[in-house]
Amino acid sequence: MGRRRGVMSEGFKEELAKELGFYNVVQKEGWGGITASNAGNMVKRAVEIAQRNLQNNR
Repeated sequence: MGRRRGVMSEGFKEELAKELGFYNVVQKEGWGGITASNAGNMVKRAVEIAQRNLQNNR
C-alpha cells in the first residue's frame, strides 16, 4: 500500500507542532517520533482553524 499525500503543508504542520509544544521532538526524531495523542491534537487544532476561517469568510 502506497503512502498517502499529506493534506497539510509541511510549514503548517511545523507551526502547529510549535504551538502545541512538541516541535523539538519533530526536529530530533521526525514526524514518526510524535505520539498518537500529539498527532490527534494537531488534527483537532487544524480543524478548529479551518472552521474559524470558514466562519470568517461568510
